[in-house]
Amino acid sequence: MKEAFIKLHISILLAGITGLFGKLISLNEGLLVWYRMMFASLLFISFLALQKRLKLPPLKEILKISGIGLLLGLHWIFFYGSIKASNISIGVVCFSLTGFFTAFLEPLLNRHSVSFKEVLFSLLTLAGIILIFHFDTRYRLGIGLGIISSALAALFTITNKKIRGREDANTLLLFEMGGGFIGLSFILPFYLYYFPVHTIFPDRSDFIYLLFLASFCTIGLYLLQIQVLNRISAFTVNLSYNLEPLYSILLAMLFFHEAQELNTSFYLGLGLILLSVLLQTYHVLHTNRSGAL
Repeated sequence: MKEAFIKLHISILLAGITGLFGKLISLNEGLLVWYRMMFASLLFISFLALQKRLKLPPLKEILKISGIGLLLGLHWIFFYGSIKASNISIGVVCFSLTGFFTAFLEPLLNRHSVSFKEVLFSLLTLAGIILIFHFDTRYRLGIGLGIISSALAALFTITNKKIRGREDANTLLLFEMGGGFIGLSFILPFYLYYFPVHTIFPDRSDFIYLLFLASFCTIGLYLLQIQVLNRISAFTVNLSYNLEPLYSILLAMLFFHEAQELNTSFYLGLGLILLSVLLQTYHVLHTNRSGAL
């Protein structure tokens, strides 16, 4: 069990590291995500082929999974766009709004009643974002892109949850990465037309960072999560992932000295977001105990 918890926190750390690549990689956000999905697809299909675990679902399912993968790719583009337009801390904090959008979108798409407690907790997060947005005009573009990113992340989570029970996890990851890569391949020429770049090819350092991002922070992260879920409950894993934004912000402060860029309004807004996370954690723990009784 101790080994499982170590793996859990390594996976959270890997998830927290992903935001750093928005600053480390010089390619624009569109190319960054396109290469990430391409490398992840190639590496994972090779891994599954060696393990003789490749499965081909029906064409209809492949198209659905690929569409969800494209949604994930678009979320990543806006996420890294937010980081490049502002900084890592802003991008990660805006990602916390995913719960706010999920609280409204999930009942709408799945046709069930809205949880007022979830809405209340999410409104605290929204208040934190508004506080940062209102007082720190330097990062308004980054915050706007981050808000769109969190809405797309919520939509991805809801749609992915619907299809998860029909296919095994390996098949889902492979066709989401592959489908996202193919979908972005059609979109990218138009994207680059409106946002031109000097080169579409990564330099040596970008190539190394992209390989690390695709192998460790995409496939490795996923494989660790599967191993952890075999030993630890999904409830504990989801609860522990509340630490991810904190890890990202601390890493950004350590490696990019972002504490110097952030003012009082950011920390007040972050305080409201952390309060929301703590209240959600308490609510889930209380509900879980009540259910056990």
